[in-house]
Amino acid sequence: MTTTDLTRLDLANTTGLTRTAGTSTAVTGGDSTGAEATSPDTARTERTGARTAEAAGLITGARERIDALDDRIIGLVQERMAVSAVIQRERITSGGRRVNLSREMEILGHYRDALGKPGTTLAMTLLELCRGKI
Repeated sequence: MTTTDLTRLDLANTTGLTRTAGTSTAVTGGDSTGAEATSPDTARTERTGARTAEAAGLITGARERIDALDDRIIGLVQERMAVSAVIQRERITSGGRRVNLSREMEILGHYRDALGKPGTTLAMTLLELCRGKI
């Protein structure tokens, strides 16, 4: 088994995707001028940048999974924003400040520890989304 095969199997195992071989059924160009037929595999490989139908199928499936994950992440960020608004409202109503800097430092550290330096940038973006600019 080649390294490429192992990578594809690893992606399939971690994403729940299965390897799919494309078909090579031709689709006519839509006119009678003798335009070249384009197979579904060719169209898919052009969209994905893959060089084989098998890779294009895997990439297409993985991109669908990423799109679904992005939708979930956006939903979670929106939920986080709503919870943060409740916290800010209660803090201000009780006479406190809108922002608790020590708590923000905890959050920044948590993201940095989990994701490295880019995690700090991500946390800063989340904090700004949730509390606004300081």
